[in-house]
Amino acid sequence: MSVRDLIPWGRNNGSQMPSLLRDDDRDPFLSLHREVNRLFDDVFRGFGPGLPSHRGAGGFGAGWPSVEISDTDKQIKVTAEVPGLEEKDIEVFLNDGVLTLKGEKRSETEDKEKQFSERYYGRFERRIPLGTEVKEDQVEATFKNGILTVTLPKTEKAQSQVKRIAIRS
Repeated sequence: MSVRDLIPWGRNNGSQMPSLLRDDDRDPFLSLHREVNRLFDDVFRGFGPGLPSHRGAGGFGAGWPSVEISDTDKQIKVTAEVPGLEEKDIEVFLNDGVLTLKGEKRSETEDKEKQFSERYYGRFERRIPLGTEVKEDQVEATFKNGILTVTLPKTEKAQSQVKRIAIRS
């Protein structure tokens, strides 16, 4: 018995493959297209549902607005960049230890001739879990030059729970 007898497609004079593959698997372009799509799906799956392509019609990415969070012994400070917005376009909520920034960026003009734009317009909502107790009645929010700053003072209980851990070498 020869090795060709063990290979299924070698039994038909070695010239034709049986239909083990779909027709589009034989087309190298369709096969390449499917493989590239699979690779992109695998890569972007790691970014979660907040990816702009998976968002609603707003078009904002998961990280918009961009924020900086600083946490000291006495307070948490959240700074958000919201260029092109005004104070009236933004709402700030604190509920069950989650800070929520909501707003909408509207287009300044109704330009029907516009063919391409990289600018973001639409509604956004960013939720930031604080993970610590804050004095809700002393929370302050300021807005200047497209920068929103929210200062959240910690409760005495939260301040006393901070424990420094020694690092050994």
